[in-house]
Amino acid sequence: MSGYRPSDEAGAGLLFLREEQIRLAQTMMFLATRDMTAAMEPILAEQKLGRAHYRVLQVLAFSPGIPVSRLQEVLGVTKQSLGRTLGELQARGYLESESCMRDRRQRLLRLSKEGQSVEARLFAVVRHRLVEAYREAGGAAVEGFRRVMWGMLSESSRTMVADDAAGRRKGRHGS
Repeated sequence: MSGYRPSDEAGAGLLFLREEQIRLAQTMMFLATRDMTAAMEPILAEQKLGRAHYRVLQVLAFSPGIPVSRLQEVLGVTKQSLGRTLGELQARGYLESESCMRDRRQRLLRLSKEGQSVEARLFAVVRHRLVEAYREAGGAAVEGFRRVMWGMLSESSRTMVADDAAGRRKGRHGS
């Protein structure tokens, strides 16, 4: 196999990471994201969906019942952009919404059965790629990867991940 391949020396000198090591990590994250997205493109094209649609489906899969305002915050998009995307997903029957019991003005979103089905097909692509990468890397590397990713998350993102994990333990999220 030609080109760069991680090895045991990848973590050598962690206290003295050189700029080239950091740039390599940045490049690899960029390329991994690009390649993962490209792997999902055939399903997105078949469904006539774009990346914005996928991001909404993905967030609703891990945070069902999320308020529209929180979804906008998580995605970092404008109200107008999100409204357009939600309208298209709603028209296809991929979303369900209900009023919040505490604040009737607030809409809580979740995926419909159809939306869950489309998201599951997209997630299957992600799952396959991650499982293959995890198997190749081994358990210690997987734990190291999680720690690095956790270290890169903002406090807000860490809270979201922790809340999602707590919700799954309590059975809040379901398929």
